[in-house]
Amino acid sequence: MKDRIRNCLATLKTRILMDGFTREAAVLMPVFEWEHEYYFLLTRRTEEVQTHKGQISFPGGMREGKEDLVQTALRETFEEVGIEESKIEILGRFHDYMSITGYRVTPFAGYIHGAFTTRPQIREVAEVLQVPLRIFTDPSRLRIEHRTYPGVDPQVYFYSYGTHQIWGLTARIIKDFLEALNLSKE
Repeated sequence: MKDRIRNCLATLKTRILMDGFTREAAVLMPVFEWEHEYYFLLTRRTEEVQTHKGQISFPGGMREGKEDLVQTALRETFEEVGIEESKIEILGRFHDYMSITGYRVTPFAGYIHGAFTTRPQIREVAEVLQVPLRIFTDPSRLRIEHRTYPGVDPQVYFYSYGTHQIWGLTARIIKDFLEALNLSKE
């Protein structure tokens, strides 16, 4: 899987947004293997954070100063869930996305090596989720709704996982990423 992701991102014509955003953010799409299955590591945001309260997202946040975006993703991952940069192998950059708050969000795929523990930042992260990739390839777990947001695709994706709904920008990134890897139909 690691090589598949790296090779896909190395040859992908990445969509880079050059304007129209107010701030820049980066997220890490952490992938890891456990008991012969691949997972995404996601977080459920607290009700105390400024935006997207209670939503499920990838670890990430705002760029600080002139910080490289991949460093933003790694720094925020460490701050939010306590996984050190040395445990993460960056496999590549994915498409840029515009959030409904006007931020350009740049995802980076990262592979977490070996066993790890998480230490959630209690003001930002209510829960750390380890979600099997097969959840996102099961068509019965995907729901599409049409919404009206200025300048944003009207299709909003929702994935069901237990009592959780993974939706919005996170779901869109996951759907696009798995399609790029040709995993959406496996």
